[in-house]
Amino acid sequence: MRVWKFGNAINTDLITPGRYNITTDRRELAKVAFIEHRPEFAREVKKGDFIVAGRNFGCGSSRETAVTALLECGVAAIIAPSFARIFYRNAINNGLLLVTADEAFISGVEESHQLEMRDGSVVNLTTGKSAAAGVSPMLLALQKHGGLLSFLKTHKIDELEQVQQ
Repeated sequence: MRVWKFGNAINTDLITPGRYNITTDRRELAKVAFIEHRPEFAREVKKGDFIVAGRNFGCGSSRETAVTALLECGVAAIIAPSFARIFYRNAINNGLLLVTADEAFISGVEESHQLEMRDGSVVNLTTGKSAAAGVSPMLLALQKHGGLLSFLKTHKIDELEQVQQ
């Protein structure tokens, strides 16, 4: 799918600016994703697209709306060398897949490229290069259930232990 490329330290205010955080409606939040930083993003992003970014993606405030907006936009995964801790936790809670990859691979990805997740790797279908995809099995399992919060609403604690194994 399509790649949306961003630099280092993309903060939550760039993803969902504070003045737009007056709603919890997922569709409305999706409409304002990157509205001031990349105005075309919300209009053009398609389900299954990837965000590829630099270090410390999601830094800034703890606003969960940033994760919610990207999920509602249909982003398949965000691939970066590192993520801000609270953004990472919000992603776990809500089922947004975050994947770490080395900076050398990320620097070779362009917006015109096509990516795919395959067998524990991120594959650049355009260049043929790949990188190990740093994603825990637990995060993958939770993502399939819509995140930790969704999982806990529909499963018992002993089922969580089975997912970990």
